[in-house]
Amino acid sequence: MRALARDYAAALPALDTHSLMEGELLRAQDVRLEFMPMGERDGAYDPENKVILINSLSRPERQRFTLAHEISHALLLSDDDLLSDLHDTYEGERLESMIETLCNVGASGILISDALMEEVLQRHGPSARALAELVRRADVSGSAALYALSEAASGQVIFAVCAPSGRGEARQLTVRVGGSTAGVKYPLRPGTPIPDEHPVQIAFETGLEINVKSYVPFRSGRKMPAWVGVYPDGSGRRVFASFNLDPASYSGA
Repeated sequence: MRALARDYAAALPALDTHSLMEGELLRAQDVRLEFMPMGERDGAYDPENKVILINSLSRPERQRFTLAHEISHALLLSDDDLLSDLHDTYEGERLESMIETLCNVGASGILISDALMEEVLQRHGPSARALAELVRRADVSGSAALYALSEAASGQVIFAVCAPSGRGEARQLTVRVGGSTAGVKYPLRPGTPIPDEHPVQIAFETGLEINVKSYVPFRSGRKMPAWVGVYPDGSGRRVFASFNLDPASYSGA
């Protein structure tokens, strides 16, 4: 999927919304782009009517990621071997989930270049700051940056984008999107609450970057030791977090 996305992006004149539609596959099929209110849905790809729909009420960065995601659906449908492998291996909800995961991988592959990823990892390592840097420099959503960083980084690291959920005084900081490197078995799931005393919560409240020995706040209550990095995005609405599980990272080595 990433190879399909990279090949598609390499032939584009640029990576703005208009240019993303200039790929050979979409032009050959005369696929058009339309914006319209779509309620809670971010977008959709309709291959029969040759149209990509994007929620006109979404944030611009979310629209751009959604467009790349829907283009990835078109790329996947154009690859008979990949599509056949998916249907041979999965079925039902698991198949749909895997398709969505692959299209997220494709979207990040279109929007975040290998060169940018290499530069960010060399400067910041697999960290919350690296996640924030990808969001800023590639002008992508936190989800897109997280998917790309999770796939590209080495070691045992969990990543998360956290933001308040609920209303009024009941609002609690929770994981909005989570992911991890290939060596991690248990990522943080969306909806996982962040304890009040946790560094992620403290960084959100203070707006200060934090790097400290702490733990992964799994929903089950298990506290796995980790070196925790938290980077507020400056808007006061979310923080980026990384949890390095390598013992050397939190033992002071």
